[in-house]
Amino acid sequence: VGQLERDLEAWTGVKHVVACANGTDALLLVLRAWGVGPGDAVFVPAFTFAASAEVVALAGATPVFVDVLPDSFNMDPASLEAAIVLVKREGSLKPKVVMPVDLFGQPADYRALAPIAARAGLKLFCDTAQGFGGALDGKKAGAIGDAAATSFFPAKPLGCYGDGGACFTNDDELKDLLLSIRMH
Repeated sequence: VGQLERDLEAWTGVKHVVACANGTDALLLVLRAWGVGPGDAVFVPAFTFAASAEVVALAGATPVFVDVLPDSFNMDPASLEAAIVLVKREGSLKPKVVMPVDLFGQPADYRALAPIAARAGLKLFCDTAQGFGGALDGKKAGAIGDAAATSFFPAKPLGCYGDGGACFTNDDELKDLLLSIRMH
């Protein structure tokens, strides 16, 4: 496992990879490390695998669905901006995380999504389970955002025999929290 983590660090160019049991756990580990929970809003695409929204609910937070682009099926930046405005206006949830999903080997439009998340003060958490191996502007999937996660389920771009997952980050403190939570 340690060798896999080092190999993935070298391949993606991130400082830290923390492997875990599956992709859902990878998503949940990061959300928990960031303290995401009840009263928080996590923005997820409306077109994705159920785990994207399910894991938000597992963390106790509320998934807020964002429309996708008709050509790539990845998160629509205009819809994300509108959803953030709506959640802030309603005031019942605190916007916390934007969680785009890379689909069909294509990274989401992070050129547009990252500035939106930054302006709103939200974490950018990239779910690259369906896009691992892709790249955008010379950055590999897994090396984009404040953190990223992937799944090694056999049907994924980088599958394994059985299941597995990994979290990716350049944040030393986040890595320490991920290791602590993984052990428990």
